[in-house]
Amino acid sequence: MSHHLIRALDSYEGSFEVKCALQLAPLLFVRPGELRHAEWSEIDFVEERWNIPAKKMKMRTDHIVPLSRQAVAILRELQLLTGHGMYVFPSRSSLDRCMSDNAVNVALRSMGFGKDVIVGHGFRAMARTILAEVLEFRVDIIEHQLAHAVKDPNGVAYNRTKFLLQRRHMLQVWADYLDRLKACKTPAEISRMNVENLRQHEDRA
Repeated sequence: MSHHLIRALDSYEGSFEVKCALQLAPLLFVRPGELRHAEWSEIDFVEERWNIPAKKMKMRTDHIVPLSRQAVAILRELQLLTGHGMYVFPSRSSLDRCMSDNAVNVALRSMGFGKDVIVGHGFRAMARTILAEVLEFRVDIIEHQLAHAVKDPNGVAYNRTKFLLQRRHMLQVWADYLDRLKACKTPAEISRMNVENLRQHEDRA
């Protein structure tokens, strides 16, 4: 994931709602449709998690997205603007509808990132790759957070609460990683940071 891309999301100069969606997309790495259909009633600030109902999920199973400190801060700020309505990201033309399905991609294009560089759905693949290869989280934990149809060795299918503590830890580590990535100025700095992450993981093992 490019440090230029992550920094650019924070400097987006369009609407505040779209800026928040851009910032949350890599932090939460949910499907774009799930993000734009988020409702304030689903956000639990006490437990610091987003409870997505089955009807909104591709797999038609309830899903939990733990919220990192960074994600909570963005949502708290956005709540001041859109918290009086149903949707976290309402349409600019009607509070009864959510943000357009093309809003995030249009914003990315306006900042100079072509389709060959990133689309809204691409944050999921980026997160999966870095979490596994750089931060070395177990693939089954990552897949559960991606809400993929994962079965354990006993054939038990996806469970919304499985690995929840590990997933909460993973999303906070991921958010902290993205913050450090923003601070990098060159590919060499990113490489050094990634090597340090691997060494820290080995030291904990």
